[in-house]
Amino acid sequence: MATVTEKKKASAPKKLQHPKEQYMFWFENMLLQRRFEEKSGQLYGQQKIRGFCHLYIGQEACSSGAVSALKKGDKYITAYRDHGIPLALGTSPNAIMAELYGKKTGTTKGKGGSMHIFDKEVGFIGGHGIVGGQIPLGAGIAFAEKYNKTDNLCICYFGDGAIRQGSFHETLNMAMSWKLPVIFVVENNGYAMGTSVARTSNVTELYTLGEAYDIPSEPVDGMSVEAIHEAVSRAAERARKGDGPTFLEFRTYRYRGHSMSDPQKYRSKEEVEEYKHRDPIEQIRAVILENKIATEEDLENIDKKVKEIVAESVQFAEESEWPDPKEAYTDVYVESDYPFVMD
Repeated sequence: MATVTEKKKASAPKKLQHPKEQYMFWFENMLLQRRFEEKSGQLYGQQKIRGFCHLYIGQEACSSGAVSALKKGDKYITAYRDHGIPLALGTSPNAIMAELYGKKTGTTKGKGGSMHIFDKEVGFIGGHGIVGGQIPLGAGIAFAEKYNKTDNLCICYFGDGAIRQGSFHETLNMAMSWKLPVIFVVENNGYAMGTSVARTSNVTELYTLGEAYDIPSEPVDGMSVEAIHEAVSRAAERARKGDGPTFLEFRTYRYRGHSMSDPQKYRSKEEVEEYKHRDPIEQIRAVILENKIATEEDLENIDKKVKEIVAESVQFAEESEWPDPKEAYTDVYVESDYPFVMD
């Protein structure tokens, strides 16, 4: 029979590793991403949002944990599953939703859509549609920061499918040779579009690919915002010291398909439900409640506030104007009188 002391230990709440305010930030930050993406999925079904749309539902810890670990001035670049990171950084949900609608009040004036959100003000250097195309760009951004002696770094995200691209290997080799302040992150959600990692390579421990270039590399629980915060903090310290890049494998999971048109026949419902038991938002909710950082009512009020923010973003997008067709010719060339642009 368990002693009283053993019972107390068994029921003791998880010890806080970070300030209470940090947990509240993570909860609200991830919840905003979740509610925004859920609404985006609904709007896509109503054909309010068109074209390609890749949701981040399930992967929110990958953005929130990094944002809390880095500082203002650091740069972020990612692939086309790109709504979550700018939301985590503080980009206006109104502007992101308007961009999804293709309205001129969007982050890129309605020209980029879902896959090409940008916000220079918060250091988000965009979502990129070419698989792996952002990897050398991320290293280039880091090179500029080092050249200008800013003490800033670049965190470069990509999916597990992108590491099969030659540019990944070329970039890692150069980044380590030049000791660039860059954190490479593969968000390994298990499937490159609809193909499992195990079917595309004999190397399924993806972080080990960085070791071939003598880059410090490690796997990270991508469903734990705390684990991500800590891993990115270590990588950032290394980058700012001038020791070069780090390669992190965020082992995460997307609850929805690769894109909104994905029927998801390559995985079972049981697999999805298994990952939902490790949901990053619910993990933080449990820590907050167990440690009495906030009450259930407090968290419900945050959820209500977040839903109102998302509803406001939808109204903003609905009421915004469409861009003038002539806008197709602006913001393309730096040279204003470029001879091949016709009026």
